[in-house]
Amino acid sequence: MNPVRRQVLKGLGAGALLAPLSGLQAKAVPHKPLFIDGLSFLPTEMADVKASGLDAFLCDISAIESIEQPDGTVNYKRTYKACIQSITEARAKVLAEPSLIQGLSGSDIDKVRGSGKTAVFFQIQGADCVEDSLTQVDEFHTLGLRVLQLTHHYGNSFAGGALDSDAKGSLNLPLTPKGYALVDRLNDKNILLDVSHSSEQTALDAVKASRQSVVQSHGAVRAIVPHARCSPDSVIRAIADSGGVFGIFMMSFWLTNDPVPTTDHYLAQLKHVAKVGGLDAVAIANDYPLRGQENLLKLNNDNAEGVKEYLDWWYSLRAKKVLGFDHEPVHVVIPELNHIERMARIYDALKSAGFKAAEADKIVGGNWQRVLKSVLR
Repeated sequence: MNPVRRQVLKGLGAGALLAPLSGLQAKAVPHKPLFIDGLSFLPTEMADVKASGLDAFLCDISAIESIEQPDGTVNYKRTYKACIQSITEARAKVLAEPSLIQGLSGSDIDKVRGSGKTAVFFQIQGADCVEDSLTQVDEFHTLGLRVLQLTHHYGNSFAGGALDSDAKGSLNLPLTPKGYALVDRLNDKNILLDVSHSSEQTALDAVKASRQSVVQSHGAVRAIVPHARCSPDSVIRAIADSGGVFGIFMMSFWLTNDPVPTTDHYLAQLKHVAKVGGLDAVAIANDYPLRGQENLLKLNNDNAEGVKEYLDWWYSLRAKKVLGFDHEPVHVVIPELNHIERMARIYDALKSAGFKAAEADKIVGGNWQRVLKSVLR
Protein backbone atom coordinates (compact mmCIF):
# COMPACT_ATOMS: atom_id res chain seq x y z
CA MET A 1 0.00 0.00 0.00
CA ASN A 2 1.15 3.52 -0.77
CA PRO A 3 3.22 4.76 2.23
CA VAL A 4 1.20 7.98 2.35
CA ARG A 5 -2.08 6.12 2.79
CA ARG A 6 -4.10 7.51 5.63
CA GLN A 7 -3.83 5.90 9.04
CA VAL A 8 -6.95 7.54 10.44
CA LEU A 9 -10.22 5.77 11.08
CA LYS A 10 -12.56 5.92 8.07
CA GLY A 11 -16.20 5.36 7.52
CA LEU A 12 -17.55 7.50 10.31
CA GLY A 13 -21.31 7.78 10.29
CA ALA A 14 -22.96 11.13 10.72
CA GLY A 15 -23.60 10.38 14.36
CA ALA A 16 -20.10 9.12 15.02
CA LEU A 17 -18.70 12.18 13.30
CA LEU A 18 -20.17 14.39 15.95
CA ALA A 19 -19.20 12.14 18.83
CA PRO A 20 -15.99 12.55 20.87
CA LEU A 21 -12.98 11.05 19.11
CA SER A 22 -11.84 8.13 21.26
CA GLY A 23 -8.39 8.43 22.74
CA LEU A 24 -7.78 11.93 21.38
CA GLN A 25 -7.67 15.12 23.35
CA ALA A 26 -9.57 18.03 21.86
CA LYS A 27 -7.14 20.63 20.65
CA ALA A 28 -7.45 24.21 21.77
CA VAL A 29 -9.60 26.33 19.52
CA PRO A 30 -7.38 28.90 17.79
CA HIS A 31 -8.39 32.53 17.91
CA LYS A 32 -8.91 32.29 14.15
CA PRO A 33 -9.25 28.97 12.34
CA LEU A 34 -6.90 28.25 9.45
CA PHE A 35 -8.90 28.95 6.28
CA ILE A 36 -7.80 27.28 3.02
CA ASP A 37 -9.97 27.41 -0.10
CA GLY A 38 -9.59 24.56 -2.59
CA LEU A 39 -10.14 26.68 -5.69
CA SER A 40 -10.64 30.32 -6.55
CA PHE A 41 -9.02 32.99 -8.71
CA LEU A 42 -6.82 36.06 -8.38
CA PRO A 43 -9.19 38.99 -7.85
CA THR A 44 -9.07 42.28 -9.71
CA GLU A 45 -9.14 44.05 -6.35
CA MET A 46 -6.40 42.54 -4.18
CA ALA A 47 -8.16 43.85 -1.08
CA ASP A 48 -10.63 40.99 -1.64
CA VAL A 49 -7.99 38.49 -0.50
CA LYS A 50 -7.73 40.07 2.94
CA ALA A 51 -11.51 40.48 3.16
CA SER A 52 -11.95 36.76 2.50
CA GLY A 53 -9.98 35.85 5.63
CA LEU A 54 -8.09 33.16 3.72
CA ASP A 55 -4.69 32.00 4.89
CA ALA A 56 -4.14 30.18 1.59
CA PHE A 57 -5.98 29.11 -1.51
CA LEU A 58 -5.50 27.09 -4.65
CA CYS A 59 -5.66 29.62 -7.45
CA ASP A 60 -6.66 28.69 -10.99
CA ILE A 61 -4.38 30.82 -13.14
CA SER A 62 -5.09 29.06 -16.45
CA ALA A 63 -6.27 30.67 -19.66
CA ILE A 64 -8.48 28.96 -22.21
CA GLU A 65 -9.19 28.66 -25.88
CA SER A 66 -12.74 27.87 -26.98
CA ILE A 67 -12.97 24.87 -29.30
CA GLU A 68 -16.24 23.84 -30.93
CA GLN A 69 -16.85 20.09 -31.01
CA PRO A 70 -18.22 18.26 -34.08
CA ASP A 71 -21.63 17.98 -32.40
CA GLY A 72 -21.80 21.74 -31.83
CA THR A 73 -20.93 21.77 -28.12
CA VAL A 74 -18.02 23.88 -26.92
CA ASN A 75 -14.95 22.63 -25.06
CA TYR A 76 -12.37 24.86 -23.41
CA LYS A 77 -8.74 23.86 -23.66
CA ARG A 78 -5.98 25.22 -21.48
CA THR A 79 -3.34 25.31 -24.18
CA TYR A 80 0.41 25.62 -23.60
CA LYS A 81 0.59 29.02 -25.25
CA ALA A 82 -2.33 30.45 -23.28
CA CYS A 83 -1.22 29.02 -19.92
CA ILE A 84 2.45 29.96 -20.16
CA GLN A 85 1.33 33.54 -20.64
CA SER A 86 -1.26 33.38 -17.87
CA ILE A 87 1.05 31.82 -15.26
CA THR A 88 3.76 34.37 -16.07
CA GLU A 89 1.30 37.22 -15.60
CA ALA A 90 -0.14 35.71 -12.40
CA ARG A 91 3.32 35.24 -10.93
CA ALA A 92 4.17 38.88 -11.58
CA LYS A 93 0.94 40.02 -9.89
CA VAL A 94 1.51 37.90 -6.80
CA LEU A 95 5.15 38.90 -6.42
CA ALA A 96 4.18 42.57 -6.72
CA GLU A 97 1.48 42.34 -4.03
CA PRO A 98 2.80 42.70 -0.43
CA SER A 99 -0.19 40.89 1.06
CA LEU A 100 0.46 37.71 -0.97
CA ILE A 101 3.19 35.13 -1.26
CA GLN A 102 3.47 32.57 -4.02
CA GLY A 103 2.98 29.19 -2.40
CA LEU A 104 5.79 26.88 -3.50
CA SER A 105 5.86 24.39 -0.60
CA GLY A 106 3.33 23.34 1.99
CA SER A 107 5.42 24.99 4.68
CA ASP A 108 4.60 28.38 3.17
CA ILE A 109 1.25 28.14 4.97
CA ASP A 110 3.12 28.26 8.29
CA LYS A 111 5.00 31.33 7.10
CA VAL A 112 1.82 33.33 6.50
CA ARG A 113 -0.09 32.14 9.56
CA GLY A 114 -0.84 35.18 11.69
CA SER A 115 1.12 37.50 9.39
CA GLY A 116 -1.84 39.03 7.56
CA LYS A 117 -0.55 37.54 4.30
CA THR A 118 -2.08 34.84 2.11
CA ALA A 119 -0.28 32.00 0.32
CA VAL A 120 -1.42 31.48 -3.27
CA PHE A 121 -0.81 28.05 -4.82
CA PHE A 122 -1.06 28.07 -8.62
CA GLN A 123 -3.33 25.48 -10.23
CA ILE A 124 -4.31 24.75 -13.84
CA GLN A 125 -7.64 23.10 -14.63
CA GLY A 126 -6.56 20.72 -17.35
CA ALA A 127 -3.35 19.10 -18.58
CA ASP A 128 -3.91 20.21 -22.17
CA CYS A 129 -1.13 22.73 -21.45
CA VAL A 130 1.46 19.93 -21.39
CA GLU A 131 0.11 17.71 -24.17
CA ASP A 132 2.98 18.60 -26.52
CA SER A 133 5.70 17.30 -24.18
CA LEU A 134 6.02 16.24 -20.56
CA THR A 135 9.10 18.46 -20.32
CA GLN A 136 6.57 21.30 -20.25
CA VAL A 137 5.61 20.08 -16.76
CA ASP A 138 9.08 21.11 -15.60
CA GLU A 139 8.69 24.53 -17.22
CA PHE A 140 5.40 25.17 -15.47
CA HIS A 141 6.84 23.94 -12.17
CA THR A 142 9.67 26.46 -12.44
CA LEU A 143 7.10 29.24 -12.82
CA GLY A 144 5.27 28.04 -9.71
CA LEU A 145 2.65 25.53 -10.82
CA ARG A 146 1.89 23.32 -7.81
CA VAL A 147 -1.46 21.68 -8.67
CA LEU A 148 -2.47 20.20 -12.03
CA GLN A 149 -5.88 18.87 -12.99
CA LEU A 150 -5.87 16.06 -15.54
CA THR A 151 -8.76 17.40 -17.58
CA HIS A 152 -11.73 19.75 -17.56
CA HIS A 153 -15.19 18.28 -18.24
CA TYR A 154 -14.12 16.43 -21.41
CA GLY A 155 -11.30 13.99 -22.02
CA ASN A 156 -7.93 14.65 -23.58
CA SER A 157 -4.91 12.55 -24.52
CA PHE A 158 -4.28 11.85 -20.81
CA ALA A 159 -7.66 11.17 -19.27
CA GLY A 160 -11.37 10.65 -19.57
CA GLY A 161 -13.61 13.55 -18.63
CA ALA A 162 -16.68 13.60 -16.41
CA LEU A 163 -18.89 14.74 -19.28
CA ASP A 164 -17.48 12.58 -22.06
CA SER A 165 -20.16 10.99 -24.18
CA ASP A 166 -19.34 9.02 -27.32
CA ALA A 167 -21.79 7.43 -29.72
CA LYS A 168 -22.59 4.81 -27.09
CA GLY A 169 -23.03 7.36 -24.34
CA SER A 170 -19.85 6.31 -22.54
CA LEU A 171 -19.01 8.42 -19.50
CA ASN A 172 -16.28 6.35 -17.94
CA LEU A 173 -13.11 6.48 -20.02
CA PRO A 174 -9.85 5.37 -18.33
CA LEU A 175 -6.50 7.03 -17.76
CA THR A 176 -4.47 6.58 -20.96
CA PRO A 177 -0.89 5.31 -21.24
CA LYS A 178 0.15 8.92 -21.74
CA GLY A 179 -1.82 9.76 -18.60
CA TYR A 180 0.11 7.23 -16.55
CA ALA A 181 3.35 8.88 -17.70
CA LEU A 182 1.98 12.28 -16.68
CA VAL A 183 1.05 11.03 -13.20
CA ASP A 184 4.59 9.73 -12.76
CA ARG A 185 6.06 13.06 -13.90
CA LEU A 186 3.84 15.03 -11.51
CA ASN A 187 4.93 12.78 -8.64
CA ASP A 188 8.59 13.32 -9.53
CA LYS A 189 8.11 17.12 -9.51
CA ASN A 190 6.00 17.10 -6.32
CA ILE A 191 3.05 18.66 -8.15
CA LEU A 192 -0.28 17.80 -6.56
CA LEU A 193 -2.49 15.64 -8.80
CA ASP A 194 -6.10 16.85 -9.06
CA VAL A 195 -8.80 14.55 -10.49
CA SER A 196 -11.60 17.15 -10.51
CA HIS A 197 -13.66 16.86 -13.73
CA SER A 198 -12.25 13.38 -14.45
CA SER A 199 -14.33 10.33 -15.22
CA GLU A 200 -14.76 7.81 -12.43
CA GLN A 201 -12.39 5.30 -14.04
CA THR A 202 -9.73 7.92 -14.74
CA ALA A 203 -9.88 9.10 -11.14
CA LEU A 204 -9.56 5.55 -9.80
CA ASP A 205 -6.72 4.78 -12.19
CA ALA A 206 -4.88 7.97 -11.26
CA VAL A 207 -5.13 7.32 -7.53
CA LYS A 208 -3.84 3.78 -7.99
CA ALA A 209 -0.95 4.97 -10.16
CA SER A 210 0.11 7.86 -7.94
CA ARG A 211 2.88 7.54 -5.38
CA GLN A 212 1.52 10.59 -3.56
CA SER A 213 -1.80 11.79 -2.22
CA VAL A 214 -4.42 12.74 -4.81
CA VAL A 215 -7.15 15.36 -4.43
CA GLN A 216 -10.38 16.40 -5.99
CA SER A 217 -10.01 20.10 -5.34
CA HIS A 218 -13.64 20.93 -6.17
CA GLY A 219 -16.68 18.78 -6.75
CA ALA A 220 -19.78 17.25 -5.22
CA VAL A 221 -21.37 13.94 -4.23
CA ARG A 222 -23.23 11.78 -6.76
CA ALA A 223 -25.09 9.91 -4.01
CA ILE A 224 -26.89 13.21 -3.28
CA VAL A 225 -27.18 14.61 -6.82
CA PRO A 226 -27.01 11.88 -9.52
CA HIS A 227 -25.03 13.84 -12.09
CA ALA A 228 -21.95 13.10 -14.19
CA ARG A 229 -20.09 16.08 -12.71
CA CYS A 230 -20.62 14.70 -9.21
CA SER A 231 -18.39 11.92 -7.92
CA PRO A 232 -19.47 8.44 -6.84
CA ASP A 233 -18.47 7.06 -3.45
CA SER A 234 -15.78 4.91 -5.06
CA VAL A 235 -13.83 8.04 -6.01
CA ILE A 236 -14.32 9.69 -2.62
CA ARG A 237 -13.09 6.55 -0.88
CA ALA A 238 -10.06 6.17 -3.17
CA ILE A 239 -9.02 9.80 -2.67
CA ALA A 240 -9.36 9.38 1.09
CA ASP A 241 -7.27 6.19 1.02
CA SER A 242 -4.50 8.07 -0.81
CA GLY A 243 -4.33 10.60 2.01
CA GLY A 244 -5.99 13.26 -0.13
CA VAL A 245 -9.00 15.52 0.27
CA PHE A 246 -12.30 16.00 -1.52
CA GLY A 247 -13.36 19.66 -1.70
CA ILE A 248 -17.05 20.53 -1.87
CA PHE A 249 -17.66 23.56 -4.08
CA MET A 250 -20.31 26.29 -4.25
CA MET A 251 -22.17 25.40 -7.48
CA SER A 252 -25.55 24.74 -5.94
CA PHE A 253 -27.15 22.92 -8.90
CA TRP A 254 -24.67 20.12 -8.16
CA LEU A 255 -25.22 20.23 -4.39
CA THR A 256 -28.98 19.69 -4.25
CA ASN A 257 -31.98 19.15 -6.50
CA ASP A 258 -34.23 20.83 -3.95
CA PRO A 259 -35.73 24.09 -5.26
CA VAL A 260 -34.19 26.31 -2.57
CA PRO A 261 -30.50 25.68 -1.75
CA THR A 262 -29.36 26.34 1.82
CA THR A 263 -26.30 25.95 4.00
CA ASP A 264 -27.82 22.72 5.33
CA HIS A 265 -27.50 21.26 1.83
CA TYR A 266 -23.83 22.21 1.84
CA LEU A 267 -23.31 20.58 5.24
CA ALA A 268 -25.01 17.44 3.95
CA GLN A 269 -22.34 17.17 1.25
CA LEU A 270 -19.55 17.56 3.80
CA LYS A 271 -21.10 14.96 6.08
CA HIS A 272 -21.39 12.46 3.23
CA VAL A 273 -17.70 12.79 2.38
CA ALA A 274 -16.88 12.26 6.07
CA LYS A 275 -19.13 9.20 6.20
CA VAL A 276 -17.52 7.61 3.13
CA GLY A 277 -13.90 8.71 3.45
CA GLY A 278 -13.46 9.87 7.03
CA LEU A 279 -13.18 13.33 8.49
CA ASP A 280 -9.62 13.81 7.20
CA ALA A 281 -10.88 13.70 3.60
CA VAL A 282 -13.31 16.63 3.91
CA ALA A 283 -12.40 20.05 2.52
CA ILE A 284 -13.88 23.32 1.26
CA ALA A 285 -13.67 24.70 -2.26
CA ASN A 286 -15.25 27.63 -4.06
CA ASP A 287 -14.92 27.55 -7.87
CA TYR A 288 -16.23 31.10 -8.02
CA PRO A 289 -14.31 34.35 -7.50
CA LEU A 290 -13.49 35.23 -3.90
CA ARG A 291 -16.49 37.54 -3.67
CA GLY A 292 -18.79 34.89 -5.09
CA GLN A 293 -20.57 34.28 -8.40
CA GLU A 294 -20.45 37.82 -9.70
CA ASN A 295 -23.56 37.81 -11.92
CA LEU A 296 -25.62 36.46 -9.04
CA LEU A 297 -24.25 39.15 -6.74
CA LYS A 298 -25.37 41.76 -9.26
CA LEU A 299 -28.79 40.13 -9.22
CA ASN A 300 -28.91 40.14 -5.41
CA ASN A 301 -28.67 36.33 -5.54
CA ASP A 302 -31.82 35.96 -7.62
CA ASN A 303 -31.31 32.32 -8.60
CA ALA A 304 -34.33 32.17 -10.90
CA GLU A 305 -32.81 34.88 -13.06
CA GLY A 306 -29.16 33.93 -12.63
CA VAL A 307 -29.55 30.31 -13.68
CA LYS A 308 -30.51 31.40 -17.20
CA GLU A 309 -26.88 31.95 -18.18
CA TYR A 310 -26.23 28.21 -17.77
CA LEU A 311 -29.22 26.84 -19.67
CA ASP A 312 -27.91 26.78 -23.25
CA TRP A 313 -24.88 24.79 -22.15
CA TRP A 314 -27.08 22.57 -19.97
CA TYR A 315 -29.45 21.80 -22.86
CA SER A 316 -26.53 20.93 -25.17
CA LEU A 317 -25.43 18.21 -22.74
CA ARG A 318 -29.01 17.06 -22.25
CA ALA A 319 -29.17 16.44 -26.00
CA LYS A 320 -26.17 14.11 -25.63
CA LYS A 321 -27.99 12.29 -22.81
CA VAL A 322 -25.20 12.95 -20.32
CA LEU A 323 -26.11 11.76 -16.82
CA GLY A 324 -28.04 14.31 -14.78
CA PHE A 325 -28.71 16.93 -17.44
CA ASP A 326 -32.31 15.77 -17.75
CA HIS A 327 -32.97 17.59 -14.46
CA GLU A 328 -33.64 21.31 -15.02
CA PRO A 329 -31.41 23.52 -12.83
CA VAL A 330 -33.28 26.23 -10.90
CA HIS A 331 -30.45 27.77 -8.88
CA VAL A 332 -26.74 28.58 -9.04
CA VAL A 333 -25.68 29.59 -5.54
CA ILE A 334 -26.52 29.19 -1.88
CA PRO A 335 -27.27 32.86 -1.18
CA GLU A 336 -25.77 32.96 2.32
CA LEU A 337 -22.52 31.41 1.03
CA ASN A 338 -22.26 33.52 -2.12
CA HIS A 339 -20.31 36.00 -0.05
CA ILE A 340 -16.68 36.94 0.46
CA GLU A 341 -16.86 35.80 4.10
CA ARG A 342 -18.11 32.31 3.18
CA MET A 343 -15.33 30.49 5.04
CA ALA A 344 -16.21 32.10 8.34
CA ARG A 345 -19.89 31.39 7.67
CA ILE A 346 -19.19 27.74 6.92
CA TYR A 347 -17.10 27.45 10.08
CA ASP A 348 -19.91 28.92 12.17
CA ALA A 349 -22.43 26.60 10.49
CA LEU A 350 -20.27 23.57 11.29
CA LYS A 351 -20.06 24.57 14.95
CA SER A 352 -23.82 25.21 15.07
CA ALA A 353 -24.43 21.76 13.53
CA GLY A 354 -22.54 20.10 16.39
CA PHE A 355 -19.07 19.66 14.97
CA LYS A 356 -16.35 20.00 17.57
CA ALA A 357 -13.85 22.82 17.08
CA ALA A 358 -11.08 20.37 16.18
CA GLU A 359 -13.30 18.76 13.54
CA ALA A 360 -14.38 22.07 12.05
CA ASP A 361 -10.75 23.25 11.98
CA LYS A 362 -9.78 20.26 9.84
CA ILE A 363 -12.61 20.85 7.38
CA VAL A 364 -12.00 24.56 6.79
CA GLY A 365 -8.24 24.31 6.40
CA GLY A 366 -6.40 21.71 8.42
CA ASN A 367 -6.94 18.89 5.95
CA TRP A 368 -5.73 20.99 3.02
CA GLN A 369 -2.69 22.03 5.04
CA ARG A 370 -1.78 18.40 5.73
CA VAL A 371 -1.99 17.41 2.05
CA LEU A 372 -0.07 20.43 0.79
CA LYS A 373 2.70 19.79 3.30
CA SER A 374 2.82 16.13 2.29
CA VAL A 375 3.11 16.69 -1.46
CA LEU A 376 4.59 20.15 -1.98
CA ARG A 377 8.14 19.72 -0.74
